[in-house]
Amino acid sequence: MAMTEKKLREIFMENIKKYRAYYNWSQVLLAQKTGVSINFINDLESGKKWASPTTMVKMANVFNIHVYELLKPPNLLPDNLDSIIREYTDTIQEVLKDTHSTFMKDYP
Repeated sequence: MAMTEKKLREIFMENIKKYRAYYNWSQVLLAQKTGVSINFINDLESGKKWASPTTMVKMANVFNIHVYELLKPPNLLPDNLDSIIREYTDTIQEVLKDTHSTFMKDYP
């Protein structure tokens, strides 16, 4: 499916809402933290306006994320990717440890 400007705006506004909800911030607080007006935040979240690169950088910084994450489709990667990687890393380490113990038991 091709990306359209309309779809990109929808993704952007949903991601702003998602990150704002994650931090439990109101639109007023996000406006204060980014130095833009509450009306502008409302317009971004409703898709009426588009953020400049400068505003995107400010938002990414206050959300403690990379700018691309504001434009990333939510279904591209799971939200819990870090925990999945940690889980599999632990499992792989256990398997390697068991394998090493099994094969090395005959060697001093």
